[in-house]
Amino acid sequence: MQETHVPPAGHVYVSRALTDAAMRRLAELDVPVVVHPDPDRPPTRAELLAGVPGAVAVVALLTERIDAELLDAAGDQLRVVANVAVGFDNVDVAEAARRGVVVTNTPGVLDEATADLAFGLVLAVARRIVEADRFLRTGAPWSWAPTMFTGLDVSAGATLGIVGLGRIGTAVARRARAFRMRVLATGRRAHGPEAAALGVRPSTMDELLERSDVVSLHCPLTPDTHHLIDGAALARMRRTAILVNTARGPVVDEAALVEALRDGVIAGAGLDVFEDEPEVHPGLLELDNVVLVPHIGSAGLATRDAMGVLAVDNVAAVLSGRAPLTPVTA
Repeated sequence: MQETHVPPAGHVYVSRALTDAAMRRLAELDVPVVVHPDPDRPPTRAELLAGVPGAVAVVALLTERIDAELLDAAGDQLRVVANVAVGFDNVDVAEAARRGVVVTNTPGVLDEATADLAFGLVLAVARRIVEADRFLRTGAPWSWAPTMFTGLDVSAGATLGIVGLGRIGTAVARRARAFRMRVLATGRRAHGPEAAALGVRPSTMDELLERSDVVSLHCPLTPDTHHLIDGAALARMRRTAILVNTARGPVVDEAALVEALRDGVIAGAGLDVFEDEPEVHPGLLELDNVVLVPHIGSAGLATRDAMGVLAVDNVAAVLSGRAPLTPVTA
């Protein structure tokens, strides 16, 4: 595998080293491969623009903005952008399509891992697990008491509202069923047979916010969903409710969420994604009733292998003249 700051013609540019399995698959390609040399940080914009000229493929993470400027820098020979993520809000898909560049993503392979993390956040916030852990580590004296760190019993008839019942949302609904939760959901699939078999009831957004004990976000980031959860939406939720976001950070107005958590408008939140990643609103860091993790929804070892390998397989397919495995359309 070739790593150089001077990209050779016809190379595959990789914006960050992937897992070992994916890197082995990359090494099997019959083209040079250039990998951003620093594994601990994404490339700067300048480094990214310097790495793509002459590339026939770009393997990008969600931290990289793939837009007209980058496509210009790459050149007309660019054939495919493989995004190592399900979401593709970092890619100007329409602009790529206009230039004949295929865009792919990695759906399906991370559904279960992300659903595990989402439900883990539900339990962590509902049962105040992280808050209790922090308390115990202070060394403060304590004894068992009936009201100590009490929280929401999710398995005692609580209602889960799933905003965007896609593949991941459906996987969360399966987990909720095991906890005997009632499930409301928005989205086209909420009216489908799989949702019905899981006992999911289709809902409007307003009804979901008003009736749910837990609201879990699984919608893509689009102009319509930007700040979908704003101050008004939070005000519609129950004061005892929990918000969980494993979708995209800007779906939530973080400043409004901080105010809602401080003022008791809702009881708590669990966040895997943030509005200005990697920055986190400082107000969130000060609150005990929010659990924060650094975008680890897909961070199972097997899942990250599968994501990287699928991205590389998409590159291999396009470069060999075959149809991509998981194309994204404008």
